[in-house]
Amino acid sequence: MINLDERYLEYLHTNKKFSIDGTNESVINYGWHCDGNEIKGHYVTTDNHKLYYNMSGDFIKKEQLILA
Repeated sequence: MINLDERYLEYLHTNKKFSIDGTNESVINYGWHCDGNEIKGHYVTTDNHKLYYNMSGDFIKKEQLILA
């Protein structure tokens, strides 16, 4: 299983940014996502997006966040 802290913790405690479609975004949080029965992968939430990855760490999809 992927160690999420090892992979993303630095993004929370430094000025390091994610590059998404040519823009740099701060990581807000990250964690595991599931379908109600089993863990399917992990997510990373940035300033404007939620990125989903499978259990192998491969990118699956990106959702734009709607900020109120």
